[in-house]
Amino acid sequence: MSQSSSPVKGTAFTSKIGLIMAAAGSAVGLGNIWKFPYIAGENGGGAFLIVYLGCVLLFGLPLLMTEFLIGKRSGKSAFGAFRELCGNSRWQWLSWLCMLTSLLIMGFYFIVTGWCFNYLIEAIRNTFDSLVGTEALTAHFQSVVSNTPRMILFSMLPLLLTAAVVWFDVNKGIERLSKILMPLLLLMMLLMAGRVLMLDGSNVGVQFFFQTDFTKITPRVVMEAMGQCFFSLSIGMGALITYGSYMPKTQNVTTTSIQVIVLDTLVALLAGVIIFPAVFAFGFDPAEGAELVFVVLPAILQQMSLSWLSSVLFFLLLCIAAVTSTISLMEVMVAFICEASNRPRGKRQSVRPLSRHQSVLITSAVVSVLIVLCVLSMTGAWSSLSVFGHNLFDCFDELTSCVMMPLGAMGMAIFVGWILPKNGVKGKMYPDRGVKRWFWNIYIIVLRWLVPAAIVVIFLNSLKLFDVA
Repeated sequence: MSQSSSPVKGTAFTSKIGLIMAAAGSAVGLGNIWKFPYIAGENGGGAFLIVYLGCVLLFGLPLLMTEFLIGKRSGKSAFGAFRELCGNSRWQWLSWLCMLTSLLIMGFYFIVTGWCFNYLIEAIRNTFDSLVGTEALTAHFQSVVSNTPRMILFSMLPLLLTAAVVWFDVNKGIERLSKILMPLLLLMMLLMAGRVLMLDGSNVGVQFFFQTDFTKITPRVVMEAMGQCFFSLSIGMGALITYGSYMPKTQNVTTTSIQVIVLDTLVALLAGVIIFPAVFAFGFDPAEGAELVFVVLPAILQQMSLSWLSSVLFFLLLCIAAVTSTISLMEVMVAFICEASNRPRGKRQSVRPLSRHQSVLITSAVVSVLIVLCVLSMTGAWSSLSVFGHNLFDCFDELTSCVMMPLGAMGMAIFVGWILPKNGVKGKMYPDRGVKRWFWNIYIIVLRWLVPAAIVVIFLNSLKLFDVA
């Protein structure tokens, strides 16, 4: 099993740093900059942070290693990895689940990315100066998300950009751009954090974010932290399996996973350092919820000196974070289509193998349809496009984050923890040379027992089958 088994020419990272930047870009997204701060704000700041970091180490790292291991050891994308490792098609359902998950996520994630691109252009045009107060900004946000033609247009913009990157070979497209975008993202966040920390009263926000009041650590905070851990790291949708299949043979899975975890967590921490000091400095509520980025932050940025530059930088880094994730999502689909069409079917190839370019076009076309349907359902232009009274945007969001991603993560944990050792491939799945046996034993115990138990609890809670206080 090697990287040469991939049917797509050029599908391999040429450097370790390229893989780390691309994998970190896959994990780093709007979940770190948009969702992490408002969930932390709703759950006690420092209390949430300490639990979140614990969840990342206990659950996030083993699951990240698992996806990388499956990809590297099989040399296949999410389509062929499970069949390759276990020698039969019984676990092929996990391949299809990964493909469908990434597809549905793209259906709504490109819309949220479109909001970011829309706000970036408005920041460049200095539109926010004419919108005074949170009421005006709330009304503006509602007008943006309810404008059907505008939302379709701005959703297609990041789709075209993503397709243009994935169009090229992995090393010429994804790897090359990731080496530029990830350092740029970190640099911009450091500049924003430095600017915000100079505000009067920002120290209160820093204390809120980093001071831990252990009395605020409740079962609900633990639940939210575990859920955010899985969401933030993009676990359970096959992106890291696909990137793992492009991993150089000499790449250390354990070290790479730790480095990706560190970068992903650093971005989340920087997002908190940017947002909470600004929120407290201007007297806003840190528990504003999902409107924190698109309503409260523009109101705060208006009041800062160099407000135009601050607004442009903030929404530019949002766009960069979003695009690094959409690239990995599309790559899952493209690799899946390429591998599926190149799979041998008896003596004759019944289906003509598809190239990377053809796969990108097919993926883009399917995602375009999903985007249009989601926008039509959420703007009321086609209200019949709903499931159980919810528009397709909300349905795709809830279904993927609450059901499909946890189910995929659990399936992978069970696959590596229970199925492969019985098939006699334990040695092949052993992480890296030099890794101590005790580390492998702890890793397997976590995969077999702790990860499935945690996901079951998250799954039941997300479906409201029980509630925690």
